Amino acid sequence: MLDTTQTPDIRTTPLPAEMRLLLDAHPRDGWDQNPAFARSTRDWMAAHQLFRDLAYLLRTGAEHRLDGTWSDEDYAPRLSAYGDRLVRALHGHHRFEDVSFFPELSAADARFDRGLEILEADHLALDAVLDRLTRSGNRALKLMQLDPMQVRGEVGLVRDEAARVEAFLERHLGDEEDLVVPILLEHRLRG
Repeated sequence: MLDTTQTPDIRTTPLPAEMRLLLDAHPRDGWDQNPAFARSTRDWMAAHQLFRDLAYLLRTGAEHRLDGTWSDEDYAPRLSAYGDRLVRALHGHHRFEDVSFFPELSAADARFDRGLEILEADHLALDAVLDRLTRSGNRALKLMQLDPMQVRGEVGLVRDEAARVEAFLERHLGDEEDLVVPILLEHRLRG
């Protein structure tokens, strides 16, 4: 069982070179022009950008509350809405990937399996990071009602956890795209 009270180790190193072979053949800057770059792939990547944006909004929202730009009344609905949307959307997205999308890629190209192990480990670590963000966000929302004198410290934790999620997503989603999109282009999948 994953211990969500501990800060998980998050890989910061780039993908191994052997997992970047197809990326070398299909570099990121050419994806848009590739005729095999399907709308479904664009939509999948747009979901990734939404996750990045929501994590950014959570971090900067906490910063606005900490610097006094926003009151509790300004901050609380944003924290609640963005936090809930990010956590629910990420869990649904990863469920889709694990159950449907990744098996399709595995069947198309065995080279994906080496990267899949990394991505699955990331998904487990992300669950712990999201749990920590959820706990600190919920505590901040409760303290706004019960003990406003303690809110600042908890909002600082929300900011820190949101920054951790933001950094994690930037690395993980970039790796995921660098592994997946070249396989989709190479095998003309989802087009």
